[in-house]
Amino acid sequence: MHIINLDRITINHAGRDIFTNLSWAIGDRDRIGLVGPNGVGKSSLLKAITGEVQPDAGTISIQRGVSVGYLPQDVTLPAGHTLLDEAMTLPAKLAQADAELARLEHLLADPAVYGDAGKLERTLAAQEKALERFEQLGGLSHPARVKDLLARLGFTPDDYDLPTSGLSGGQKKLVLLARLAVEMPAVLLLDEPDNHLDLNAKRYLEAFIRNYPGAVIIVSHDRYLLDEVVTHIAELEDGTLELFPGNYTAYAEEREQRRLRQQQMFIAQQKRISQIEAFIHEAEQKAKADLNERWARQARSRRKLLARMEDNGEIVERVSERRLMGLELNGWRGSTKAVELSQVAMGFDDDLLFLDVNLLVRHGERVGVIGPNGAGKSVLFKLILGQLEPLEGVVKIGPSCRVGYYSQEHQTLAGWLDRSPLERVRDIKPMGEGEAVAFLLKFRFSYEQVRLPIGGFSGGERSRLQLACIMLQNPNLLLLDEPTNNLDIPSVEVLESALEEFEGAILAISHDRYFLDRTVDRVAVLEGGSLRQYEGGYTDYLARAGRL
Repeated sequence: MHIINLDRITINHAGRDIFTNLSWAIGDRDRIGLVGPNGVGKSSLLKAITGEVQPDAGTISIQRGVSVGYLPQDVTLPAGHTLLDEAMTLPAKLAQADAELARLEHLLADPAVYGDAGKLERTLAAQEKALERFEQLGGLSHPARVKDLLARLGFTPDDYDLPTSGLSGGQKKLVLLARLAVEMPAVLLLDEPDNHLDLNAKRYLEAFIRNYPGAVIIVSHDRYLLDEVVTHIAELEDGTLELFPGNYTAYAEEREQRRLRQQQMFIAQQKRISQIEAFIHEAEQKAKADLNERWARQARSRRKLLARMEDNGEIVERVSERRLMGLELNGWRGSTKAVELSQVAMGFDDDLLFLDVNLLVRHGERVGVIGPNGAGKSVLFKLILGQLEPLEGVVKIGPSCRVGYYSQEHQTLAGWLDRSPLERVRDIKPMGEGEAVAFLLKFRFSYEQVRLPIGGFSGGERSRLQLACIMLQNPNLLLLDEPTNNLDIPSVEVLESALEEFEGAILAISHDRYFLDRTVDRVAVLEGGSLRQYEGGYTDYLARAGRL
């Protein structure tokens, strides 16, 4: 049963139509993954459903009684509270009922009320109704339901007292998700809920979405998550929305098949049109030479045929290619041992992160590093880069290795935030301005952006710029710390293809399971202070570790 209908809506932003005449019907049990390149309007579409953004044309109708819960892409929680404080925040209707109970309790303590039999009776009757309303809204069971939801999202009682200021971005999202879910809205709109979550948290999130009793629409760049939880993919691109049955893998295969069929039809039709145009030209020449009306009639008939094909929309369009990031990582032959860690221990003050870590990455190997947030994965990279010294053990990089480092928080751009991408790439590799502009355009920057301060760029734009810088550095050892976090799916697929062609060693920290399956041939798990290694990709690791 359809509970939300978008009928030919148009949304304009800054003088540009994000999408026009877009229609979409959402069912009461749908599990839909909303995908598309960054900037196509996925977040705007979700905000239109919530009413936060008003369409410039068209209508959005939500069935009476259908509630909508929205988890935005960026979540902020007030400082000075604990995780449990925030999770226990009452929904609006319940908060109103609670406030009414508090007001009535205050009145009952007023001598003017309890000293007047009539007023006391009326106030007690009002309190009874308010308490009934509070119970109907689930007020008595609210604390237990919140704690149950927190447990289902991977939190334990030990986490309850964590200050909101110390929570990661992913944890903040899960806390807000628990607050939303306790109201049990008929539709949950989740805008990149998996960003910055570690692998364990992602598995909790997947189970939560699968078991949610209402409809869920999720914007995510995590293809593995989309494979696990959705029944349909809604592709938003070039201002249009198209629905595909199945999970992400099924969508990718069907989309490619459609593109191939369209291209084949385009080629066949263009061949037919060329034949018709050649006949028209020949017939017109014969009509002029012989003054023969029969040839002129046949030429006019064929022209009308072409006109009808165009008027009736029968012309097959050429398959349009997405504007993709032009990343090429060539690499080159270097030291046989690219990275070697022997008996390494690391910690800060009294907090020991890991002990007796051994890791050898040879030229040509691709190793994925996984583990819970806080296990020390990024610290491991800082030891390899020489930014930190180990408490014990030895860290070596091969003498013929040139490192290309991708930082999760874009720290490699930290000293350039008030400078432009043009200045940054010309600092790495001296080149003329025109050549530098042309290079940056290949990474989907506009002419205007190449001269703007990097500090104003989005996470995705900074990610593409980091990769552009790495390409110019021509490394043969890549240290990649969460390289897919801010990239849209088309850009991630370009990165994966570039890494497949790369001649060199790769050490990649990632929570992107699809990326790990496609990219690495060994998984190193940093957990509980030790490092364990498994041959194969992420799925192989799950099987070998007995976690499937």
